[in-house]
Amino acid sequence: MSLRSDTAAALYAEIAAAQSEGKLPSVNGGVIRDGALVWTGARGRFASAGGALPGADVQYRIGSITKTLTAILVLQCRDDGLLSLNDAVGKHLPGIAFGDRTVRQLLAHSGGMNAEPEGPWWERNPGVSFDQLTAAMDESQAAGPADRRHHYSNLGYGLLGEIVARLRGSSWWELAQERILAPLEMRRTTYFPEAPAAQGFSVHPFSGQLVPEPAYDSGAMAPAGQLWSTIEDLARYASFWIDPVHEVLSRESVEEMAAPVASDPREGLTASYGLGLRLIADDPHLLIGHTGSMPGFLAGLFVDRVRRIGAVTLGNATYGRVASLAPDLVRILAAYEPPLAQEWVPEPTLAQGTDLLGHWYWGNTPLTISVSAGILQLSGGLTTRLSPLGPDLYQGRDGYLAGEKLHVIRDGDTISHLNIATFVLTRTPYGG
Repeated sequence: MSLRSDTAAALYAEIAAAQSEGKLPSVNGGVIRDGALVWTGARGRFASAGGALPGADVQYRIGSITKTLTAILVLQCRDDGLLSLNDAVGKHLPGIAFGDRTVRQLLAHSGGMNAEPEGPWWERNPGVSFDQLTAAMDESQAAGPADRRHHYSNLGYGLLGEIVARLRGSSWWELAQERILAPLEMRRTTYFPEAPAAQGFSVHPFSGQLVPEPAYDSGAMAPAGQLWSTIEDLARYASFWIDPVHEVLSRESVEEMAAPVASDPREGLTASYGLGLRLIADDPHLLIGHTGSMPGFLAGLFVDRVRRIGAVTLGNATYGRVASLAPDLVRILAAYEPPLAQEWVPEPTLAQGTDLLGHWYWGNTPLTISVSAGILQLSGGLTTRLSPLGPDLYQGRDGYLAGEKLHVIRDGDTISHLNIATFVLTRTPYGG
């Protein structure tokens, strides 16, 4: 379903304002609703030397959005039993500096590692091999101890890319192609630019002239920011975060990635970081995704998984309002065309748990177990979704009871009570 004309006009006005105010050679954007790219717009005719308005199939470098693919590859290894997120990095990269940091800390930028590798600015110089990268690593350059605070580390993602490559016996890029891009049909997401592709520029602050920026192979740092993509491909990728493709990653693992692990002190309580994902609190909603920047390029991708909407933005300048433009487009879409409530349909028959449905009491506190989208839902004073683990055994999926086991205690054929994390639930209140 296409957007109304007033919605499209408001979205385009925001794109135009960002391009003009930020002095961007070009900016490209798209919005997603219910898994489909429903609007695209571009402003600025200096994506490349030709002077044509860029389209949704023109490649731009996506910078740190690349990190989200690296994080997926790590979670895939975890889900396949190849590693634990609590593993020390040194278990998989023996002898390396920062080897006591965990995989989880690197994913969440909470390991206290320095932000950049030693040597020349890696984003604007030819990349080095992994051996060269690690030979220059020095723990004396750490930004602080692990788990003290959120401190963004590009270097950490270079290490994560090497870990998955060693575990799978293939290069990071080959794994990204095979295990993410191919299943999601992201055919225009590439390691090097493939025409049509934008030229990266910086804009001189006084003359307003364009200065071409180089684009090198990042080498061992490629898992932190190498890739190129398009609005159309990133729209497919954004849709994945709303409706996960199990071949790539389960819904449960996506939800785990989207849970806050570390907060960014610069953003107060509005922004935090999950496992490879930036999280923006947009009260009462939550946007997840990532920003990206490389010399000459800026990018943003954010989705609201509950409202099933999102936006992607690309620009070819070193500085400007491109990354934050994606959340702004999401807000405009939601304001002009609020998402419709999901259509109610009858629930499927439960494989187990039918006899748990109905009213329960925790002491004198009323609770209810019902079904929503085929999943048992405990609500009231204690709230969580419940996944079956076996006969008369369930596990909380979220909230305070996430990960806790619910045991069904029977007296013969009758349920005596439920026990979850020592909370006893009965069919009648105290004294009943």
